[in-house]
Amino acid sequence: MKKILLILILITTVSFDTLQENAFDAGEWIKLRIHYGIVNAGYATLEVKDAVVNNKKSFHVIGKGYTTGMSRFFFKVEDVYESYIDKETGNPYQYVRKINEGGYTKNQEGFFNQTTNRVIVKDYKNNSEKSLLIPKNTQDILSTFYYLRNHPNIDKLKIGESIAIDMFFDDETTKFKLKFIGRENISTKFGVVPAMIFRPLVQSGRVFKEQESLTVWISDDNNKLPLRIKASLAVGSIKADIDGYRGLKYPFKTK
Repeated sequence: MKKILLILILITTVSFDTLQENAFDAGEWIKLRIHYGIVNAGYATLEVKDAVVNNKKSFHVIGKGYTTGMSRFFFKVEDVYESYIDKETGNPYQYVRKINEGGYTKNQEGFFNQTTNRVIVKDYKNNSEKSLLIPKNTQDILSTFYYLRNHPNIDKLKIGESIAIDMFFDDETTKFKLKFIGRENISTKFGVVPAMIFRPLVQSGRVFKEQESLTVWISDDNNKLPLRIKASLAVGSIKADIDGYRGLKYPFKTK
């Protein structure tokens, strides 16, 4: 349960060279219900708002993950991730990371300079600041999901193909790879939904059971919503299913 929101955000991380019309807009809100084994463990939400950063129109996206019920009693999780994203380039200006996972806390902000390819990380818990070099067009952990959703070319991936993106997380840049598995129709609380299936290649040992232990289902439409996530963890397994949505830019198609 320590990585509820992290798992949600890592479901899709792919980049292309040219952005096109946004698959989302301000006002969008998505909610997923998290199960740890057979237990209803908590929820994760993603919300999009308008913002202005450096006199440029931007999106302010907010991700929250939290435990509920008995799970909260045994292991309290309250995670907040935020990202400010340029509407034209899709690149992040700033990220916020405030987490409380069973007493383990972190309070950080990162400020991207896409011209000098640097990010300044301010750690408010430890009262420290550092400037780190990053590759061009590096995304933060939350902006990656929204960066992908603006690239419908992902629909043309062939089974077995993998793509990668530079993602900044925990003071380092990681080349995160994603493999396309195929398509299928899955049952949700809203009906049967056509979905694309992906398998991110994740680091084994720390959180996940093995390198390909995470599988995700994304709506095969213009919205590219997260529908389902399954993961084998170092201890136990986790599953998330879409539980609510509003403010979608395009109709949510069901069969």
